[in-house]
Amino acid sequence: MTGWIGISVGDVTGIGPEVTLKTLAAEAGSDDTRYFILGDFDLLSAANKQLGINLPLQPFSSKSQSGRFFVYSTFAEKIPADVAPGSPLAARAAIAWLKDGANLCLKNEADAFVTGPVNKESIIRAGNQWFVGQTEFLSELSGTNQTAMMLLGCDDRGRWLRVALATGHVPLKFVSDKLTQEKIELAIELASKACRDLGLPRERVAVCGVNPHAGEGGKIGTEEITTIIPAVNACKARGLDVSGPFAADTLFYYVYRGDYEAVVAMYHDQGLVPLKMIGFESGVNWTLGLPFIRTSPDHGTAYDIAGKGIANPSSMRAALQLAKKLARART
Repeated sequence: MTGWIGISVGDVTGIGPEVTLKTLAAEAGSDDTRYFILGDFDLLSAANKQLGINLPLQPFSSKSQSGRFFVYSTFAEKIPADVAPGSPLAARAAIAWLKDGANLCLKNEADAFVTGPVNKESIIRAGNQWFVGQTEFLSELSGTNQTAMMLLGCDDRGRWLRVALATGHVPLKFVSDKLTQEKIELAIELASKACRDLGLPRERVAVCGVNPHAGEGGKIGTEEITTIIPAVNACKARGLDVSGPFAADTLFYYVYRGDYEAVVAMYHDQGLVPLKMIGFESGVNWTLGLPFIRTSPDHGTAYDIAGKGIANPSSMRAALQLAKKLARART
């Protein structure tokens, strides 16, 4: 692949820089992709040396430079080597690098964007009370609210789960209020399109109910009747291969054995618990509906192991591989 991928290190006090460098080293020989590494040059250079990776990092000045691994940052503040885990400085830098990567994609300077892990709590403590998550932040930067999270992962036998979420980072007690027919239809449509973008032979989408046993015909909840079934029927009328709603406690078994290509879950943990059960170390978050490709590893900052050289880069590498696959298909 000849192209450019942006990859942000996220919170520099977490494992983001380590898994980024390990991933780039592992992927370096697979193609000729060039990279914007959104992060601090001095900190990345130190980690590069400490880990013994020795990637040929260089500051970015222009695309005419020779080389492949360019550190790019508009963040002007100096970040000391001993910056505390979850510090406001690290949070501000992480937000700046998210903006940098999104802008590169929106200006067609990068073909895809892989985002490293950030810490939501530290970003909010740094004064950004509006921050909900990277998905929502990038959606706002892109001027769209027609997005959904899809999490993908497979087990050691190659069996996949692909889960799109009708709602995202919402407290459980508010899920029912936040569920709308429009949001469910959007998640179904984006999940179906994701199957096409992945080159899958079919686009069968199964939809979860929100209540136990999918409401049992209204006996233990009516959202299936009032909201989910109308959304499923509307998507069927548009020609989408969609079924449901099904009781979530049994649906994932059938998806896992290959009866469907993707699932639409009604809330965060309903979809992510089974996904992380089978693909914890290789799960990927893909933001559907953005005007550019964005993927990320499905793990957090892991402050407890940061700087120890033991972080597993599998999820970050899977995120990069998916971003490159999607970019190749798009071009």
